[in-house]
This record gives sequence, structure tokens and C-alpha cells, in this order.
Amino acid sequence: MITPKKSTIVSATKIFQAIVIGSFLSSCSMMQAQQIQDKEQLLTAAGFKMKPADTPEKLAHLKSLPQDKITPNEKDGVVYYIYADVDNCQCFYWGLDQSYQNFMLLQEQKNIADEDRMSAEINYQGNMNWNMMGYGMGGYGMGFY
Repeated sequence: MITPKKSTIVSATKIFQAIVIGSFLSSCSMMQAQQIQDKEQLLTAAGFKMKPADTPEKLAHLKSLPQDKITPNEKDGVVYYIYADVDNCQCFYWGLDQSYQNFMLLQEQKNIADEDRMSAEINYQGNMNWNMMGYGMGGYGMGFY
């Protein structure tokens, strides 16, 4: 019987670990990008306007702003709400108080809808009768005896 060298096993283990870690980080990054995209869609729906940082000076200024959060900024006695996004769109969204209030309402409605969807999924799973469906869940796993 031929046995693999210990160094081969260690190398394969390290490769597997790198793949697992890379997959995890990639999925986290994709989830974060989706959350930012969802937020930017809500901003637009709420009445915020998008402005690209289309010059080096604007991009430098954009990088100096707090990222991925709405911050109030006052100019000439008017409060503007700014959402800066260097990483995804190299742009910022701006809106007045009404746009900000609309965003907060839409965000709350989205949160409620997300919670309702999660509750419905949990209730659906809780109502499953695995034994009746013939999956043999009686302590043996998903029907694999």
C-alpha cells in the first residue's frame, strides 16, 4: 500500500484551508456589496440624487468623507444628507431633509418586510412533518441509514 508523504497531506490541508477561507471571505464581500447596493437603491427611491466623483479632485474629496453611512452636512443654513461610496460607485448621494425622512421610512419598511419573510420561513420549516414525508428523520439524519 502506498501512503502519501506527510508533506503532501500538509500541503493539501493548507490548500483546502485557503479555499475555505477564500470562499468565506468572498461570500462576506458579496453580502456586503449587496447590502450597499440595496441601501443605494433605497436612497434613490427616497429622492436622493447621485453624483459621480468624475475628477481626481472630487475623488479625493469623496475619500475624505465618512463612507457607507448617511451624514448631515450644513451649507449656507441648509442641511444636506450625504452618503459617500468610494469602493462601489465612486460617487455620493445627497438629499435634503425630506429625502432623509423618506429614506428612514423606506428602511423601516424594508426591515419589517425582511423580518416578516424570515418569520414566515421559520414557521414553514417548523410546520414540516419530515416523518410523514418519508425522510426518516428519527435520529438518523436526512434519511441516510
